[in-house]
Amino acid sequence: MKDNLRVLIVTGGGRGIGAAIVRLAARDGYAVCFNYTRDDAAAQGLLRGLHDAGVRAAAVRGDVADPDTAHRLFDTAEADLGPVTALVNNAGVTGPIGMFRDAEHATLRRVLDVNVLGTMLCAQEAVRRWQKSGTPGRMVNISSVAATLGAAHEYVHYAATKAAVEAFTLGLAREVASGGIRVNAVSPGTAFTDIHAAAGEPDRPARVVTRVPMGRIAEPDEIAEAVLWLLSDKASYVAGAVLRVAGGL
Repeated sequence: MKDNLRVLIVTGGGRGIGAAIVRLAARDGYAVCFNYTRDDAAAQGLLRGLHDAGVRAAAVRGDVADPDTAHRLFDTAEADLGPVTALVNNAGVTGPIGMFRDAEHATLRRVLDVNVLGTMLCAQEAVRRWQKSGTPGRMVNISSVAATLGAAHEYVHYAATKAAVEAFTLGLAREVASGGIRVNAVSPGTAFTDIHAAAGEPDRPARVVTRVPMGRIAEPDEIAEAVLWLLSDKASYVAGAVLRVAGGL
């Protein structure tokens, strides 16, 4: 794909790892449309920075768990930037840190709806459009090492949703690979983002760093670099892979 034809959608792109992916994609020549749920200040700040740097970019406020959001997100991206050629399903939530027995039904439902259903809805929208147009699209789903570690005593339900994302990635990759569409996943370890504060423990990175063989917590850009590699032609023969970016965990 020529650089000037590359248009990327990033869900949950207003902050954290999502924002890092947006910035690095812009650096690599993508026009970028990102989705966010509620933090208008962070999203508009990111968008202004992109526009000031001469990047073609757009932002869409909406909840990926809402079936209408994926369609609106792709329509906006195509209207403002051009046909979408890549998708990163990054939007995700954990719910409060704690024992699984104490997790409320509303928390379980929300985590499932955003992490699994939201990923599937956006993936479905992408695949439908790519297959109709013959576009060799690129998709990366963001998982977590929790998918294989289980996240006991913290958020077992979140870990289960990320395991679902990995199974979904493999199945979808095999289903669409013959049409030139590549689907992969990145499985990050703990990174310095505000997801920990949202879960009720802002200092969680300091508590869990001793578990990491490399002895440090990831920066969001380190996760984003892996995502951009999977989207690139350098990963042209990679499909159905889950790339672990977790400092040895």
